[in-house]
Amino acid sequence: MTDPEAIDVEAALDLRVDPVAEAEGYRHMLLGVLGDRDPAETQADLADQLEEVVQEAGPRLRTRPIPGEWSVMEVLAHILDAEIVLAGRYRWILAQDEPPLIGYDQDLWVERLHDPGEDPAEMLAMLRVLKRSHLALWARTSPSDRARVGIHSERGPESFDLSFRLMSGHGLFHLGQMRRTLAQVAGSPLSD
Repeated sequence: MTDPEAIDVEAALDLRVDPVAEAEGYRHMLLGVLGDRDPAETQADLADQLEEVVQEAGPRLRTRPIPGEWSVMEVLAHILDAEIVLAGRYRWILAQDEPPLIGYDQDLWVERLHDPGEDPAEMLAMLRVLKRSHLALWARTSPSDRARVGIHSERGPESFDLSFRLMSGHGLFHLGQMRRTLAQVAGSPLSD
């Protein structure tokens, strides 16, 4: 897979790429959002950036921009869910030979696994612990470790390196989504 051209987060948000139906386009989009940035530095900075958006959202944290679109809080929930999923995927790839990597329905996870009254501070604390663990894992792996692959049920072979870089782009993409959502709900009535 060749490195895609860098893409601005706002432009990526307008693409509306389906991660399952358009798997290759999804990969290219996330890698394009990451661009030439260091994936470890990007992931190390993410929790602080998310916290800033959560604080800025204030009482509009749970306000959806339109029906069917996620609120800032729901995007945060998805980012945490993805980090939890990747905790297993990273380790399966590194420990087993070409393990199956199961896809998941992100909308169902957000809908069924998160409570409307969930504390964003607790979610961010869990995210920070997971990120520290994943960054430590990344730092101690060799190039040959990073080349190990798992077989994603929707996207095919993915190495640890590719998964880690995708997760970096994923974080930037959804951080942009949170910022856009917050801009869309600014001045709207508060949700119940």
